[in-house]
Amino acid sequence: MQIHKVLVPVGGVVLVVAAYRTYGWAGVAVVCGAMVMWLLLHFTRMVQVLKRAAHRPVGFVDSAVMLNAKLRAGMTLLHVVAMTRSLGEPKSPKDSQPETYRWTDGSLSWVDCEFHAGKLTRWNMVRPAQAPAELAASDACAAAGGP
Repeated sequence: MQIHKVLVPVGGVVLVVAAYRTYGWAGVAVVCGAMVMWLLLHFTRMVQVLKRAAHRPVGFVDSAVMLNAKLRAGMTLLHVVAMTRSLGEPKSPKDSQPETYRWTDGSLSWVDCEFHAGKLTRWNMVRPAQAPAELAASDACAAAGGP
């Protein structure tokens, strides 16, 4: 069990009790107002992230290589969605743990991310092999002194 799921509510109750003992009902009002403001800030951030993601195709990212470089273990799904500005394409069955999502870029490279309890645990990037026709074209371009 994650400690913050217990620690945050207990901390809130301790703050309210301490505010009441120190400042009475005025202290309770200030502490409760601050907690509501904190919740509203988190809710606003979540809505902004989802609003940006709503205007992009599901599972699309500008660069899978850059996404792979920016990922770190322990990131939340909301943080990854904010980085990609796109909802991931679900690859695991609904309501099962761990959850797996895929983001694909224009070159058909993709990153599969595995989340357990909303936290990134593993990720894997796959780049497609070049087709023989593409290899021949790039070799001919390089031999001619092209880019």
